[in-house]
Formats: sequence, structure tokens, C-alpha cells
Amino acid sequence: MTPLLDDRIAGSVLGAAVGDALGGPVEGYTPEQILERHGGRVTGIVGPWNGDAWRTARPLAPYHKGDGHVTDDTLMTHALIRVYEKVRDHLDAYAVAEHLVPELIGRTVWIPELEAEALPLQRVFLAEKWIVTRLHYAHADPREAGTGNIVNCGAAMYMAPVGLVNAADPAGAYAEAVDIAGAHQSSYGREAAGVFAAAVAAACAPGAGPRSVVDTALALAKDGTRAAIEAVAEVADGYRDFESALGPLRRAVAPYDSVGPDYRSPSLDARRPSRTHAIEELPIALGMLLVGDGDYRRTVLGAVNYGRDCDSIATMAGALAGALHGAAAVPADWAKRVAEASRLDLRAPADALAAVAREVFARDGERRRAHEAAYARLTGAAR
Repeated sequence: MTPLLDDRIAGSVLGAAVGDALGGPVEGYTPEQILERHGGRVTGIVGPWNGDAWRTARPLAPYHKGDGHVTDDTLMTHALIRVYEKVRDHLDAYAVAEHLVPELIGRTVWIPELEAEALPLQRVFLAEKWIVTRLHYAHADPREAGTGNIVNCGAAMYMAPVGLVNAADPAGAYAEAVDIAGAHQSSYGREAAGVFAAAVAAACAPGAGPRSVVDTALALAKDGTRAAIEAVAEVADGYRDFESALGPLRRAVAPYDSVGPDYRSPSLDARRPSRTHAIEELPIALGMLLVGDGDYRRTVLGAVNYGRDCDSIATMAGALAGALHGAAAVPADWAKRVAEASRLDLRAPADALAAVAREVFARDGERRRAHEAAYARLTGAAR
């Protein structure tokens, strides 16, 4: 049975959070290191990489990654959903300044990795702190505030809600996400935000599958982002188990990834604007969607065991697989444990976003009919 809109939204929001929590404890490591540390591949929720020493162990301290804790990917995704709840319409870069910034600096939430109530600003990475610096303190034009920031997956990682509000309208999702992301990112970081939102919107379309999602991403992507997705997808088509695909997918994306082979020691060219580079996370998430044939468990575990920035890769992969198949595709035991460990209601944000999506679609219909009527008068078709 084809999942309906509310179920696809629930699957995507839930799937993204669970993927995030699974990937968090192995973020930054290689597939080989993961294999050695865990005595095999990660097949579910695992504890912190450094065990009980997580509070002081570098380079991750003081974050409690693991045990089902979501990371900043989910915190930012839920914050964007709350912005949609306030605006109840399409968003733009000004909505980031007017609503997302206050979410980051004026509202305390439970931060699972800190095991404390805190402002989201106290957990997010430097690339997200940039939003507050530029928009709240420097009063930059929201449409241009992202220029000069670190170019990474910071904006793309939380753009699933844009795709869900624009369900089955990838071009609309792309345009909206590119506008929103202008307040946060530039270059291929901004481009990835648009393409990821478009892919999520494509995953919501009736009859969608992994190939149609990737084809939509390719149709809209520009420059290095398109080239990276194309290269990864071509390789992914030859594999149906993630274990054998790990090395080939990394080699396929490497020419476009500016970070370099050592994730924790980025190259001097890393995270700088470029028309030929791409973030690594989105192409790999799409590649794992193909390798896993859209199955949530296979897709997300492939993303997790890839290592490197695997919490964000698994967030994106989980959002896509969840949108394709609905909430039932996300293993219930994983979802329950993540919700309990992170002290989060993972369904409430999805329900809220589904209500907003229906309102936005109704408004879009009214706007479309008004345009059609005006056009008919302009062309003399209305008598």
C-alpha cells in the first residue's frame, strides 16, 4: 500500500533522527576503525566510542555520542520544523533571521549529548554558530549571510522539512531550500541543501523509488554537486550490499570532496567555495539509498558504517528511506530507544509538520488559481 502524506512525513522525520543517533558514536572514523572497535559492523545502537571516558576523551569531549542520543542534525531539523509551525507557509532567508536564530539563542531544549537543558547554540558546530553571528550581531542581509562561512553539510543536514512541505514538488523544494540556506551557507554547501530538499520531495511522490529520487537530484543539481552524485550513483548501481560498496563509494566521491582522506585533518582546500567540489554526505547518502534499494535498515546501516561524517550521512539517508516507505519502515526498537535516550517525542514534530504541509498546499492552490485567473484576463481568455 502506498504511504500517504502524513505517514511519509512521519517516516522521514523519524528516520532522520534514528539515522542520526546510530551514526553519532562512529562519526569521524574509518570503516576499518569501526570494524576493529566494534568487532564487526555496527548493526544497531552502540555506546560511546571511548566508553565511560566520553566526558574527557578527545577529540569528541564533552559530547555523549552513542546510546541512542541524537546530535545537532536532529536539533536543527526540529528547530526548523518549529519555524514552519510559526510561519505556516513557505520560508525564505528572512525566516532564518526572524525565527530560526531565536530558536538557537532564546529557547532551551534537552541536549542529549550534553545531558543537560541548554541553548541549541551551545551544541551546534561553528558553521551553525555563524548564523547567529551574522544575523543577530552583524545584521547581515539574510540572503547573503552565508557567504564567508565554512562550506560544509551544515545547511543540508536539516533541510528535510523543506522537502516534506513541498512533497512531490522537487523543483519547489530546491528553490525554497536554496533561498533558506543563503542565510547559512554558500557555494556547494548551499547547493547541497537545495538538492537534498528536492530529493526528499521526490521521495514523497507516489510510485517513487531510489532511482527516481537520484534521477531527480541529478536533474536539479549543479556543478560539482551534480558530478559527485553522478559518479557515486554510477558506482552504487553495481552493488547490493554496503560492505563491498564502502571502498568504491569513497573512491568515487573523493575527487569532489575537499576534506581529503583524513577526516580529522582536513586539507588546506577544505570547506572553501568551489564550483567543482561537493560535500561528501549527500552523494554518499544517495549512493547508499541505491545500494540498499531503499530499504531503511540496509540504507542507514550502510551510511553508518561508512564512517567519516556518518551521522549526517545517516540523517539524510534515513530521511529519504523514511519518506519512501513511511514510519513503519523505521525499526520500532531503534525508534523507541532513541526517543527514550534522547528524551524526545519523535512523532510530535512530524505531526506538526504534516499539518503545516497541508495548509501550505491549500495556500499554494489558492495562489495558483488566482494566477490562472489573472492570466486568463491578461490573455483575453476570460470573458
